Amino acid sequence: MKLVQMLLAALMALPFLAADVAAQDYRLKRGDSVQIEVLEDGTLNRTTLVLPDGQISIPQVGSIPAAGRTLSQLQTDVAARLAPGFASPPTVFVSLASLAPILDLPEPTIDVFVIGAANAPGRVQIPPGSTLLQALSAAGGLSPFAAEKRVQLRRVDKSGTENIYRVDYDAIERGLSNVGTTRVYDGDVIVIPQRKLFE
Repeated sequence: MKLVQMLLAALMALPFLAADVAAQDYRLKRGDSVQIEVLEDGTLNRTTLVLPDGQISIPQVGSIPAAGRTLSQLQTDVAARLAPGFASPPTVFVSLASLAPILDLPEPTIDVFVIGAANAPGRVQIPPGSTLLQALSAAGGLSPFAAEKRVQLRRVDKSGTENIYRVDYDAIERGLSNVGTTRVYDGDVIVIPQRKLFE
């Protein structure tokens, strides 16, 4: 019975041991924080940030390289640098206090190309899932010289074939067509012809 209890206790400890091993193998990065504890002198205990230059700062020692090192490597170095100030080698523990914050990544965008009689033709970058009307809005809308009934949405499919869809912008404005809610995709081209003299 005791053997079974010991085995169960060992199995329950495995995830914690694995996490501890992973933490010991982790290489510090700029922006991480480490907790330093010195058993013989509590005044040296502190949480310190790995600075942009990759160093940490500890009283009585100064700056120590930290970025790119494991916790155990840093722990050994801190203990060695503190040793001259103690009668016997100090007992030092270094643990990971917090990870560097993840930088905000830019929002994903798609490129849609608007050519012809738009107020601001060219490449527009809009969020994925945007509609035809949103793409036209990003291009400043149609100019007064646009042939509103002959707008085209051009899309190349996976086989390389270009498909051309007619868009009657005038009908969208009058609420007679819902084609404006059509989603646009990366690489779509919206062509807005200029109207003819009596169009």
